[in-house]
Amino acid sequence: MAKRNPNAYAKLGTLLKQARLEANLTQIEAAEKLGKTQAYISKCELGERRIDVIELAMFAKLYRKSPSYFFPE
Repeated sequence: MAKRNPNAYAKLGTLLKQARLEANLTQIEAAEKLGKTQAYISKCELGERRIDVIELAMFAKLYRKSPSYFFPE
């Protein structure tokens, strides 16, 4: 079983926050558009919550980014 990499989640969170800010959305606005809570957005951005590929696709669509934006390496 693969080990969880906290640095990878922190990096993804940073990219999520950057994309949200580039889309000129607050955490509350993003949460409303995704049907989630502000706490959900915050935890994703802090790397405290794991997100699956479907959720990542939802973020990418909302922020008008390619899913590959979140995997720069």
